[in-house]
Parts: sequence; structure tokens; C-alpha cells
Amino acid sequence: MTFGNNILASMIALGLASIAVPSHADWALSADPIAVKPRPEQMQVQPQNPPAFTWSRHPLKPASYTVEVKSGSAVVATYTTKRNFYLPAKAFAAGTYTWRVTPSTVEAWSTPRTFVIDSTSKVFEVPESEVLRTNAIKHPRPRILPKEFMPVAQWSAAMKTDRGAALTRLTNEVTGRITSLVPIRDTDWVMFTTTTASAARSAQDTDIRTKIGLAARQAEAAALLFRLTGDVKFLNEALLRGDQLAALNPYGTTSYSNQDQATRQIAFSLAKSVDLIYDKLDATRRAAWLKAIEQRVAVIYADLAGGDGRMDQYPFDSHGGSNLGYVSVIAALLVNEIPAAQTWFDFAVRAFIHSTSVWSGPEGGFSQGTAYGTYTADILLQQWQPLGEALGLNLFNKPWAIGFTNYMMHFLPPGSPGNVFGDEREIIPNWGLTKAFASRYTTPTAAWYAKNQLGDENDLTLLTARYPLPVQTVTTAVPPANAALYPSIGWVAMHSSMADRARTSLYFKSSPYGSYNHSHSDQNSIVLNSGGRRLLMEAGYQDYYMSPLVTSWYRQTKAHNAITYDGGVGQFTQGTGENLGYNGRITAFSTSAALDYAEGDATPAYAGSLSAAIRKVWYLRGQDAVVVLDKISSPAAHKFEWNMHAAGPIKTEAPAKVAITNVDRSVCLTDLSSGSVFETRSGPPPKAGMVENHGAYVKTAAATSAEFLVVLDVGCKRPAVTLTNTASGRTLTIGTQTLNLPK
Repeated sequence: MTFGNNILASMIALGLASIAVPSHADWALSADPIAVKPRPEQMQVQPQNPPAFTWSRHPLKPASYTVEVKSGSAVVATYTTKRNFYLPAKAFAAGTYTWRVTPSTVEAWSTPRTFVIDSTSKVFEVPESEVLRTNAIKHPRPRILPKEFMPVAQWSAAMKTDRGAALTRLTNEVTGRITSLVPIRDTDWVMFTTTTASAARSAQDTDIRTKIGLAARQAEAAALLFRLTGDVKFLNEALLRGDQLAALNPYGTTSYSNQDQATRQIAFSLAKSVDLIYDKLDATRRAAWLKAIEQRVAVIYADLAGGDGRMDQYPFDSHGGSNLGYVSVIAALLVNEIPAAQTWFDFAVRAFIHSTSVWSGPEGGFSQGTAYGTYTADILLQQWQPLGEALGLNLFNKPWAIGFTNYMMHFLPPGSPGNVFGDEREIIPNWGLTKAFASRYTTPTAAWYAKNQLGDENDLTLLTARYPLPVQTVTTAVPPANAALYPSIGWVAMHSSMADRARTSLYFKSSPYGSYNHSHSDQNSIVLNSGGRRLLMEAGYQDYYMSPLVTSWYRQTKAHNAITYDGGVGQFTQGTGENLGYNGRITAFSTSAALDYAEGDATPAYAGSLSAAIRKVWYLRGQDAVVVLDKISSPAAHKFEWNMHAAGPIKTEAPAKVAITNVDRSVCLTDLSSGSVFETRSGPPPKAGMVENHGAYVKTAAATSAEFLVVLDVGCKRPAVTLTNTASGRTLTIGTQTLNLPK
């Protein structure tokens, strides 16, 4: 991702948006690490214009807040809001601004905070709720479809060539399932008396999601095919499946309390089906479907709106964030059909557009790993496309979304062997999902990604999208930069060449999000791929969420290419909700044609057991080599370990030299520091069909400080390597490239 130099410099100097509480705390900044933080601040250039203002709630629980924005000494804007965020409807002129907020009950202005709007700040204006509601009501039905939507009989030859295959696939899918898809019933599942994670509960949740997903897809796909073809068999199928979904007990096994993903999918698909075949529903059926939608959304709304809108104050809720989006779309489709939908609309729509994702800063990215980033891309595409059509607003223009797309290009590039970091990173990605998201942009990099990435878009989203897709209007395809920093999530990508599918890719993570939610205790860890093969991988797999295997191995530092001590003791990890403050951060980053560099500080992640955990990483593009320098210190003496995990054998060549080979790709590792030996390690059995080998460089004696200096020679080319002491530090030469290292 490309950032203005002023953005990057300010973020690095200020700890790159660390979640730790800064020193200028006031009432707008809660001491609770999971509470919302005041933003914008610290002279940061805003990717979005206007920026959204957020702050923690005042303890007096006022009825409203007043936000004041100044340019110099002049007040340029004043806003009143009942919630502890505000998204202005109009952009600011370029300049430097300060803002503060006070509760309505007492004059208690927060500490002024400063932000910058410049030429890099992208204008993204969201009209007020009244305007958006009017736009939705005025949009002719179906609201989820472009006004230019045409049935197949009116398609041009070019459109048939472009989308004919998707139409055929969806037609065959729906036709086949007319007879093969078994009706769903409440009695298919049992009500659990506890929410405790277990293999049985996980299996039933998966079964509910799968069966509801198939039935819901069949209903809306049949409705869309009827709208496209006029074939009455698709109308009959849409009515049948819609009736089955509407008949499910909203307080039973598919209820919000038992399986929130199922209940939101039922309401979402019914709402879209109502919209698609609005003119073919008799009064009785329409009333039954709308009642089912209202009952299910009412429970979701009650949860999200509880505590005066709990997520305004505590936004770190992945399901809650997605549910807010589902409520937004349903409200936009049914705002004049269900009386409560106006309340849902005013509560959810602008809040959803404002927040989008709490898992990165406004510049984009996704801290919870690329697997869940891919799932998020899928959900957002399903939500944003119909919501944007109904509202008359292109949500893909949000700067966060543009950054999110660039993040996917860097961490799931064409030719990549798979996901990195976080839960389910062992799952083979659905490449078509990220490709589809990128296809909503008219940039040369999006065109490069769409052209080179594998996979097909979901036929439902493609056949409801505008024609042509934005990316199809781009004539020039250009790969993104070879290296990138995503500051607010603490992720760095370094590639030999983005244009080469057989590239070497080095990923480095030191994240302010710690091991929260779907993240792991893997701060200052690396992943190394080359030629579509894993060389240094992350170990383990998720058999089910927070299983014993997950908590004892998969999420632990010892299962990653990172630092542990005394036989695998690593970073703090306990559950998923206590870990936000036990984090890391990228403290330096630079890139050039020949050399990339990043530095991470993971000290807080070790919860006081280490007094310093600093990793410096260089990628020598000309040599296709990596240098990793770790500096560790602790209050007590430990035997420190530099862990490595491979998808092929790890062969010992000398006490501190090993070679890893994965089919036709290899890397040779040498630890140049003193007092290290290589030891083979063991781990739980890997996922079926996977190969994992484990090892570590281990210090032979316990000490309160240690250094590892490891050279990774990709391809085992075995260049000459020399390390020389100098008056100011050390000089490391690898082949024809030289690095100046600290003592």
C-alpha cells in the first residue's frame, strides 16, 4: 500500500497507532483497552475526508455530545450527536484542524486533538440518514439491482459473452437443487443448554450454517433467475424455499441466541427475495415473510442497540460488526414495508458505513488474518453491493476499502500458496472472493490482480452487479509495489517481484491487536514463501474454535516462527478477549529497489516476562536473502529459542546451519550469533494431508539477554557471508550486498 511520507512518518514516530493508552488521557479516552479510542488525533493525515470522529463515552451518560472543529483559532464546524461518534456529511478543505467534544450535561471539553487533510485524503461523503432513506424508497424495485438491470432477453452479445457462463452455472445449480435439496425443519437440530465450545456444538453450528446457507441461496438465486429469465419454475422454487425459511421458529434452533449467523442469513435472504419478486407475492405470503424478517431482525437490533448502542463504545465484536451490516441492508430494502425498519435504518446504516471494520485503521488492512479477511470480503460484497444500489452510494469508494483491497494483493497475491496469520490460515483460500472484491475498482493494480488471480466470482453477486464491472474498464494492468507496510495492523509484506507468480514473499507481523479475537500470539513472527511453496510456515490447524488443540498449540508462539524461551514459553494468550494489550508494533519501515527493512517491538506481548523483544528484518532483493536480527532481554535468566516450522524436512548441516526443502524450493538458514545450536522439536499431528516439521535455534546457556542473527538464503545458493566488527557496529556482507548492523 502507498502512503504519503507524512502519514508514514507520523505513524512510525507515534508507535503506529498502538492500542496502549497514551499519556494525554482524559475523559474521552477510556482506560479500558477494548473501549473505542478518540480519533482522529496526533497530526495524522486522514485517508478519508471527512474523517469520522470517535471518543469514549462520558461517565455522566449525557443525552448528547457537541463536537467542535477548529482551523487555527476559528471554529469551522459544530456538530451535535446522541452517540459517541460523528461522521460529517461534508468534506473539509485541505488544512490542519483540531477537534474536541463535550457532553451536553456539563461543559467538560476533551483534550483537543489534531488531524490533517491534504491532497492524499480521498473525499468520501455520506449523506444524512433522511437523504439516504429517501433514496432507498425512491429506488424502483428491485432495490438490490441496478436501475439499468436487464433480463437475459435484452443482453447484448458482449454481455452474454461476459456473463453467460455465470448464468449457466447458476441455472444448473438451482435446477439441480429443486429436487435434491432436502427441506429444512426446526427438528433437524437440538437446543444446547450451554454455550461452552465443544466438538458436538461446533459440528451442529456448522451443519446449521451449511443447511441454512444452501436453502437461503436457493431462495434468492431462484428469485433472481426468475427476474432474469421469466421462467415460472424459478418463481415456484423461490416461493417454496422462502416459505420454508419463513416457517422456521425464530426462537428455536436457528434463533439469534443459538446460531446468530443462521438467523441473520434467513432474514437477509428473505428480504432480498421479497425485493426480487415483490410483485409475485400474495398478501398472505408477503405478511408471513415480513413477519419472519421482523421477528429475527428485532432480536439482532435489540442486541446491537442495547447499552445505548453497545458497539459504539465496545466495537471489537466481529459478529456484531457483520450483523450491523445485515441490519443495514434489510432496513434499506424494507424501510417502507416494516414500520420498525425506519428505526433500524437510522440506527444502523450510517453507523455501519462509518465503522466498516474495527480490525484496522482508516487506511485499510485486516488484523485478524487473511482467511477471515477473505470471509469479510465475501460478506462486504454481499452487503455493500445491494446497500449501495439502494442508497445511491458507492461504498467501495471508502478509503478503508481501497486499502483493504491493496492488503489482499500484498498478502494473497497470485501464485501464493495460501493464507497467512490468524485463525484458519491453513484453509485453502477461495481466490475468487478477493478477486471479486478487487473487481469493483478502476485502478491498474486492481486490473492486474483480477487478470492474474485464479477463481470465479460468486454467480449471485456477479449477476446482480452493474455491467461491465469497474475493473473491466481499465486498459492498463500494473502490479502494486514490491513491499508495503500496513501501519495500524502492524503487517509488512516484502516480495522479490509482485509481477512474478514464482516470487519470494516474506511476511512480518508485529500487531497492536495482539492475539485478540482471531489473531494469534505471533508478534514479531515471519512467514516465508517462494515459488508457490511454504518454506517457513505457521504450524497447526483449527479443529474447532478454541479447542484444546487450538489453545495449547495452534495459537501459541511456539507454533510460529518467533521467539520463545525455556522449552516453548511465549507470548501471553488467554481466551480471545484479554489479549488486546499484549501486543506488538512496527517501529520502522523502509523500502527500495534493492533492500526492504522493518523493525518490530513485541515486548508488551510477553506480559512482563521479557524486558525487550526487538526483531529487525531485512530482505535483500538482489540476493533473494533475508536477515533476521533478534535482541531479547529479561529480568530473569532464560534459554531463548528461535523457532522455525517447515512444510518439508529440516536437515542439519552444522550446529547452527540447517536446510529446508519443500519439493522444488529450498532455504538454508545460518545463525551467526554465538552460543546457538539447532534442535529438532515436535508438535501435535498436523492436519490430514499436511506435512509439518519443527525446530529451533536454542541458546546453550541461560542468560538475561540474547541475540540471534539468522541469514536465510532462499534457494540455498550459498553466497559468501562475512560478519565484521566496526567501530560503530558490525558489517554483514551477503554476496554482493552489505548491511550495517548495530552492536
